[in-house]
This record gives sequence, C-alpha cells and structure tokens, in this order.
Amino acid sequence: MYDVCYSKLLRRLRERRQFRDRRFAAGNLDTAADAGSPARIAERLDRLPLSRWHRRMVVLIGLGAFFSFFEVALGSFFGVLLGTRWSLSTLDQSLIIGSVFVGEMVGSLLLAPCADRFGRRTLFQINLIAYSALSLAAAFSPNLAVFLVLRVLTGVGLGAELTLVDTYLSELLPTRRRGRYIAWSYTLGMLAVPAAGGLAKAASGTLLGAAGWRWLLVLAAGGGLTVWLLRRGLPESPRWLAASGNTAEADRVLTAIEHEVGAAAGREQLEPTPRGTGWTEAPSDPARYRRRSMLMWAMWVLNPIGFYTFASIAPMVLLAKGFDLAHSLTYSALTAVGYPLGSLASVYLTERFERRSLLIAATLAAAAFGSVFGLSANIAVVITAGVATTISTVLQSNLVHIYQTELFHTANRGTAIGIPYAASRLVSALLPFSALALLSAVGPGGLYLCSALLLATMALIVRVLGPRTTNRRLDVI
Repeated sequence: MYDVCYSKLLRRLRERRQFRDRRFAAGNLDTAADAGSPARIAERLDRLPLSRWHRRMVVLIGLGAFFSFFEVALGSFFGVLLGTRWSLSTLDQSLIIGSVFVGEMVGSLLLAPCADRFGRRTLFQINLIAYSALSLAAAFSPNLAVFLVLRVLTGVGLGAELTLVDTYLSELLPTRRRGRYIAWSYTLGMLAVPAAGGLAKAASGTLLGAAGWRWLLVLAAGGGLTVWLLRRGLPESPRWLAASGNTAEADRVLTAIEHEVGAAAGREQLEPTPRGTGWTEAPSDPARYRRRSMLMWAMWVLNPIGFYTFASIAPMVLLAKGFDLAHSLTYSALTAVGYPLGSLASVYLTERFERRSLLIAATLAAAAFGSVFGLSANIAVVITAGVATTISTVLQSNLVHIYQTELFHTANRGTAIGIPYAASRLVSALLPFSALALLSAVGPGGLYLCSALLLATMALIVRVLGPRTTNRRLDVI
C-alpha cells in the first residue's frame, strides 16, 4: 500500500514539473524562481544572440587550452634540451614526456568532480594558479628527480583544464553554434604546438646565465598567471547554478549576461526558440547513460593512440625507416602547422555535418593516412601522409571534446567526462614506452597498422553507441 501511494506521489510530482516546464516555454511564468529554473535558464541561454561577449568567453577559455597543449608539446622538447645538460637516457626522456600526463590523470580524477560540486568558475581559478606556481617552481629544478616530481604536480594543476573548457563553453553557448565556438577555442589552443616548437628552438642556449629551458617554464608560469587574472571576471555557469538548486543566483547571473549581450548586440531581438524542440529535460534512463559511459571510456582510451602515437613517435619512425635527421626535422616543422589547420577544419565542419558521422569519418581518415605513413618509403609520400594524419587526428580530437559534452546532464557533466578523460592521460603516459617497444618488434608498418586497427574499432563503437547531437539542446539529447 505504501509503495502504491509513494509511486502515485512521484508520478504527480513529475507531471507537475513537466506542466510547469511547458509553461516556462510559453513564457507564462515571471517569478524570479521560475526564471532561474533549469528549463527556463536553458531557454534563455539558447535564445541569446551571438555577440562579442560570447567571443570573449571563447578567447578567455581558449587561452587555458593553449597552456595545456603548450605543456604537452614542451614535454618532447625538454627531452632534447635537458639531454645534453643532464646526460639523459632514453628511459629518462620517456619519463619526461609521460610525467605531465600522469599528473593530468591524477588531476582529472581529483578535480573534475569538484567542478560539479563547487562550480566551473572556481575550478578554473584553482587550475591556473596551481599551474603557474608549479611551472615557476620547476624552472628552478636542480636535478632530474626534482624536475619530474614538479612536472607531475604541474600536470595535476592542468588535469581538469580541458574538461572544464568543454563543460563551461557547452553550457554558455547557444545550441546552433555550440560546436563551432568550442572548436574555435581549441584552434586558439592548438597554436601552442608551433609556438612551443619555435620557443624550444630559441631556448637551446642560455640567457642571463640561465639555461633556455628554465626560461621556457618561467614564460609558461607568467602566461598562466596573466590568463588567471583575465579570467577573474568570468561568470559562473547559469546552467550549473540552476542544476545545483541556486535558482535565484542563476537568474541574477544570466540577467547580467543578457544585459551585456543585449548591449553588445545592439539590443537585437532574441533568437526564436527552435521548432520541434521542447524545453523539458530528457528522462534519466539508466541504460542510455550506461551506453554513453561505455562510449566515453572507449573514446578516451583509443583517441590518444591517434593523437599522440602518430605525432610523438613519427620522428623516430622516420629514423627507423632510414631517413636522416634533416628529413625528420622537416617533417616535424610541417606537421606542427597541421595542428591549427586541423582545428580550423573542425570550426567549419562541425555544424555542417552531423557530429557523430564527422567523428567517424575523421577517425577512419586518421587510420588510413597513418597506415600510408607507416608503410611508405617515399619521403614525399611520407611527409604528405604525415601532415594529413596530423590534420585528421586534430579534427578527431576536437570532435571528441565537443561531442562528449553533449552526452550528459549539467549536474554531473564534469564528473561524467572528467573521469574517463583521466584514462586518456594514463594511455598517453604509457604510449612513449609501448610504442617504442612495438616499433622495435614489428617495425614502422606494423606499429601504424596496429594503431589504425584500434582507431577503426573506435569508429565502430561510436557508430553503435553514439547518439546524434548536432543542433540539439543539451538537456534533450
């Protein structure tokens, strides 16, 4: 009897909430509490006209992605810059490359869930100030052991940065341009790869009596502190505030955003609500989210194989094929340009095609071009295939970052994408060791064919488990 009454009560409460949300969509309720409800907040954010305010948010958040990629890119250069000063072995160089990834794994596990508990803006500030302080400390490392410990801790500070980039921007941006603007933030971030290469080349000597690699870390710390200062004015995510039950604060923050966007857009009329999309949140189907969790783990275990194996092992593969150092350096310079180019491609493609289909196509393209790179002995073909592989893997990586934010509810989005992302950091940390061992055992062709097979497996999993998300509201996907 009690169970029957309890079930009826739950059903009536659910029906009342659905009725209230339908009234929100019709604009029939005007109280502050109603204006700050999750459904109403979602509607108001999606109807904002795109403006200078949105672009400023993309730049400020993209600068954080810049320093995340900058640290990863520096890892491979530090192996060279420190090798002549500290007499590093191959194992030492692999440890330097993997140390930041280990730290990012720990940081993602510890910090990403905190974004769901304490807010997106709070974690953004913690991430960057920790990164700046630890980068500065690493610049004064007296030996390799201290350097490795500080690099791991630096990675902890950066661990949740990219998941926060994805989460925060997806919750602020209107549905119709969500993918494109997140892609723009990653395009800004990808500029860090050629920037790190140019700075590392200039840092081979000394400046004011200090080794160049130390100045690289001082520069990174200063840049991180600058971005931290610029981000102090970031608003908290209204979606997160509403989902956390703080409806009055959600309404207050979004009202301020609406005022600023309205001023920046010349008081343009709000965009109409997209036809055929209700504002009622999608039902919490456990089976649906189990499938999506499986998809997330598969993507983040397999995605680094393309993005990091092809990129980090490629120069050594060229040497194993018999090409000289000049060819290897030429290849590295050309493929560095592929990072911003691949990210730019995601900007112009992500809203034009269904994201799931585009992700599958980019993954298969990376597998195909990577196989050509591994099997070919012609230097022109190798370099062309290598650049095409870089563009494809960057496009694939950007799409994974965009796609993952669309799979879960606001209340647990940071945790749901942050914990599987930690697996990608572990895989990335182990790749320098496993890929080199596989290169020695089966050669370049075998290494890249194995990687291509794993990427093809990822494409199949996305096709089977992934939903369509393009131009669909976050809360109804």
